[in-house]
Amino acid sequence: MVFDYIEKYPHRTKQILGISYEQLQSLLRCAEKRHQEIKVKQESQKIRINASGGGRPTKLSISEQVCLCLFYLRQMPTFQVLGILFGVSKTEANDTFHEWIPILRDILPSSLLEPCSNNESALLFVQELLTTFRLLVDSLEQPIYRDSDQKEQQKYFSGKKRQHTLKTLMIGIPEAKDIVEVEVGAPGPTADINLFRKSQKKFDKSQPFSGDKAFQGGENITTPHKKKPKQQLTEQQKAENKVLSSNRIFIEHLIGLLKIFRIASQRFRLKLETYEQIILTVCGLVRLRIGSLILPN
Repeated sequence: MVFDYIEKYPHRTKQILGISYEQLQSLLRCAEKRHQEIKVKQESQKIRINASGGGRPTKLSISEQVCLCLFYLRQMPTFQVLGILFGVSKTEANDTFHEWIPILRDILPSSLLEPCSNNESALLFVQELLTTFRLLVDSLEQPIYRDSDQKEQQKYFSGKKRQHTLKTLMIGIPEAKDIVEVEVGAPGPTADINLFRKSQKKFDKSQPFSGDKAFQGGENITTPHKKKPKQQLTEQQKAENKVLSSNRIFIEHLIGLLKIFRIASQRFRLKLETYEQIILTVCGLVRLRIGSLILPN
């Protein structure tokens, strides 16, 4: 059993699940509490015929169920292999994963702006605070399976990647200290600059950004100098591009941490309706991993 192995070798938890053993314990406490709250709410709304506690008991404890969910996000085996590793059937492994994803999504905010999105005063405070940083912007594309419908094929076909993809825009703080905002699940052909303009509305108008050449033409965003036809960049322009590149590398680090979870890097095998929920959950796990998200005890 994977959970037993982690309990025996806690120092290997980050390799197996993507977060440290201490972070896992903190996540388990929050997940169990949230799960209990959901059960109490569901129980209060039920009209019971049979006494509480009936039905087939689950084979896995709550800790093992959460571990199963995290293991799938990190390693992405088939559900049949996942069931074998946790001693349950393929169907139960699938059901357990989809039961726990909404709970993990609920307790793991995907970005700095998400928790204060419904609190105007807190949002204004964070927006003002962020203006002291030049935020870093970049995008990533993830392959998906080709749809049988030709219109859907055209919708998701990325000429850059030469395959069908979904695109995610990530905005981060310098030195990869946190994920500030994420735009998830745009069709592959969507231009980076259009995604950025959509996300930019959530920030102060004076907020400065830094991006690559794909973001040229955007407001308040610094991009590298682009070589014009039959012309060369000056030494000063090359030096400025080098400085910009050395600062922007940190957004690549955040994207690299996201891709540690194979569900966010390999071809996405699940239903596309679940894509946003799953990727945002992984963003929350990345924030937990780097220490920018602290879960309550």
